[in-house]
Formats: sequence, structure tokens, C-alpha cells
Amino acid sequence: MLILHLGTADFLIVRRSHSPLQSEKIQYTMANTNHEEETRTSIDEVNDTLTGLGERVQKNPKTIMYACVAVAAVVIAVLVYVYAVRQPGIQSANDALGQADIELLMGNDSIALAKYQQVADNHGYKAGELAGLNAAILLYKDKKYEEAIKYLNGYSSSESIISAGAKSLEGDCYVNLKKYAEALDCFKKAISLSDGNPAYTPAFMLKEATVLREMKDYKAEAAVYEEIVKEYPNYGPQMGIDVKKYLERAKAQAE
Repeated sequence: MLILHLGTADFLIVRRSHSPLQSEKIQYTMANTNHEEETRTSIDEVNDTLTGLGERVQKNPKTIMYACVAVAAVVIAVLVYVYAVRQPGIQSANDALGQADIELLMGNDSIALAKYQQVADNHGYKAGELAGLNAAILLYKDKKYEEAIKYLNGYSSSESIISAGAKSLEGDCYVNLKKYAEALDCFKKAISLSDGNPAYTPAFMLKEATVLREMKDYKAEAAVYEEIVKEYPNYGPQMGIDVKKYLERAKAQAE
């Protein structure tokens, strides 16, 4: 036997009893045998898997049938909802909203209000939400603030400015009810929803400052005016509002 010395370790290489030709033959035979075993094992595994699946299908045909029926039932239910319920519902709500809009354009506010309320109360979808907002606006004009708040509470929109305007209108309702804490919360939310819009955010901030003044929190009022002057310097001149004058007044009263 040949021993190869590598440092302190001894490694067995091959027995001398085999000739080079015999060694090659043995190696080839072993490699070929291993390859056949690997191939046979892989094929056997696939066959076993398919056979097992087939057996499960044969043993449980009712279970699989029921599963297919259940899936089909869900798909049918979804299609029925979309085409038989949702789309006709949306169309019906849009038609009713259109009729209310026509009455409003004709100057029939009371009739329009009744129609908007009917759509908001009886229909969902986007049309129902818009009807609720329009009803709230008309109720505010009629000084029916609590009724207006009811419709505004149920309003939501993906349009940030419309959502901010609705929240500001809710704040106006609370101001007229002298519920200043609730009004302040609404105006803060309107400011957040308007996301720094230069035309609307400072307007909501002015409302916030006005409520703070009613609450005699002059220091907080001054802070709001300072932010308007700093972040929206063009708003006051464009709107003809002397924000700096209000700022100085709030500062003087805060001392």
C-alpha cells in the first residue's frame, strides 16, 4: 500500500494489488452503478408521487367533487353580486343623484335637499357619499348644523381636498353650535388632510386661529399666525388678509 505523507497526517491512496486498468474498470463500474441508482431513485420518486396522487383521487372522489363545487359556487356568487347587484345599484344611485343635481341647478333647494337625503340614506357607493355631502351643505345653509354633522360624519373621499373641505364644514357646524373643542379638532384634521395645499391649508389654519381666539388661547393663536406668515407668505396679500396684524394682536394679548 502506498502512503502519501502530508505533514503529520497520512492518507491512504490506493491498493497496489490492482493494476491501473483494473482500477479504471472498478471506478467506471462503480460510477455507472451509482448513476443507475440515482436515476432509478429519481424516477421511482416521481412514480410514487403520481401513484399516491392517483390513489387519493380514487379514494376521495366525492371530497374533490365537493371542493370543485364549492369553488364554483363562490365564483358564481361573486359574479352575481357584481353584475346583478353592484352594477345596477351603482347605476340606480347615480341616476337618483343626477335628479337631485338637476333640482339644485333649477334653484329648487328644498326639493334637491330631500332628494340628496334620500340618495344618501338609501344608497351606498360613491353617489350616496356625494349626496350626503351635498345634503350637509344645504343643511348648513339652512342652519341645521346637527343634521349636517350627521351626514358629514359618514363622508369619506379619496380626494384629499374634498375630504379636507368636508371636515372644515363640519368644524363650521360645531363653531355655530359653540362646541369649540370639536371645531378645533375638525380644523386640525382639515389642515392635515389638505397636505400643505397653498390655497386651502392656510384658510383652514385661519379658522383654527379664530377658534383658539374664542377659547382665549392667545398664545396658540399667535403660533398659528406665525406659521401662516412663515410657510404661506403670499396667502395673506392674495386674499387681502393682514395676517401680521392678527399676529401682533394675539401676541399682545398672550403677554
